[in-house]
Amino acid sequence: MSAHSSSPPLWDLIGRLAALFTSLDSERGMTPEQQWTLQVLKLTEEVGESAQAVVGAWGTNPRKGHSHTWRHVQEEVADTAITSLVTLHRMLGDEAPAFLADVLARKSAKFLPRGSRAEET
Repeated sequence: MSAHSSSPPLWDLIGRLAALFTSLDSERGMTPEQQWTLQVLKLTEEVGESAQAVVGAWGTNPRKGHSHTWRHVQEEVADTAITSLVTLHRMLGDEAPAFLADVLARKSAKFLPRGSRAEET
């Protein structure tokens, strides 16, 4: 039994984070569209941090050298994924999981041979 088996399901945690951030932004008087805009900007920040970690892992910045490991890159990519899911949930609420599953099925159909796509498993 893994250490994560008793953890709340992914979308439960994502929903709780989304609700917290929405509540905090609503208390600041922000409209939903303003909140979504800032959440997308937060997503771009996370992507930038992932890129910065890659540069650090390769050591291509002469001023910083090897400032990151590939583990740092993995953590930044995970942050990006979490932020993406929180963004979807903030925009779509409980419809987010089904929406993501539908988009994943459509996008994967372009790349995976028939019979191996998510909707057929």
